[in-house]
Amino acid sequence: MKKKPIIIGIETSCDDTGVSIIQDKNVLSNIIIPQKIHKKYGGVVPELASRLHDKNITKAVQKAIVSAKINKNQIDAISFTLGPGLIGSLLVGASFAKSFSMGLGIPLLTVNHIQAHILSHFIKNANINNSYPKFPFLGLVMSGGHTQIIEVNDFFKMKILGSTLDDSVGETLDKIAIILGFHYPGGPMIEFFSKNGNNEKFIFSKPIVNGLNFSFSGFKSDVLQFIKKKLKKNTFFVKQNLSDICASIQKITAEILLEKVQKAILKTDIFRIVLAGGVSANSEIRRIFISFAKKNKKYEIFIPKKKYTTDNGAMIAITGLLKYERNLFDSIHVSSYSKFKTF
Repeated sequence: MKKKPIIIGIETSCDDTGVSIIQDKNVLSNIIIPQKIHKKYGGVVPELASRLHDKNITKAVQKAIVSAKINKNQIDAISFTLGPGLIGSLLVGASFAKSFSMGLGIPLLTVNHIQAHILSHFIKNANINNSYPKFPFLGLVMSGGHTQIIEVNDFFKMKILGSTLDDSVGETLDKIAIILGFHYPGGPMIEFFSKNGNNEKFIFSKPIVNGLNFSFSGFKSDVLQFIKKKLKKNTFFVKQNLSDICASIQKITAEILLEKVQKAILKTDIFRIVLAGGVSANSEIRRIFISFAKKNKKYEIFIPKKKYTTDNGAMIAITGLLKYERNLFDSIHVSSYSKFKTF
């Protein structure tokens, strides 16, 4: 029997160094080395991020190989994030991957970070359904850097239907969290304190944006102005109402996302929805989409298991495997890019 190819994936687009090894859509190892230093700065510091990737990447690769119980000579190809992301961080991953490819004489596979979030659903048992979504489907990518609705007709046939015109949903939540007194990243803190809150206690405005694009700046400004106004009258307002504020923010955020996806469904007549990206770990967003799908049996919803929501090497490795199977190899002369490019 022919050996199933083994692919290693390297993810260094932002602040976590992720390395994973996959064979036959099964994750053999998935190592993530986080960078906790950014908390004290209230956000990711690009220069620090790239330096720490440089420090951690060899260690992460070694751990991934040992955890997978293989040796490096069994690896058939190396995949890595080409972009988008922080250019310094991306260059660390790209340089390592190119050297690894040359040293072992194995093919190189470049990966679009956004595509990888979506294709993480093709890792075996990667989502709560434990099944693979069928084409076509609508992908809703939500993270600290991106918020997009993407029509997915095949593994590498994707079309952007809508994007954020300003802040991403993850960035919006992090910025709102600052005025609530939370450290970076603040989105998970808003979710945590929302659990015992009344999500109808406070009403915030929903942005009116034509088409399938998003805008979160108006929503963010509304929340910030509301809190500043209340704090002038009562310096303990946030402390006294924290759970209700967080629950109300969660509710509006989830509704904004769902309403745009509903519009995309009407436009495309596609009833499969795939959530992806770090913000897809948010409990209220997961709940509202599951509830939406349950109301009509023709809708299918695919939600990733939480370990595959944030940036990780497994999503890069699975995308690399899918490219390997289609002979979509890349030249060592490819250049990393920071801004999003079309698929």
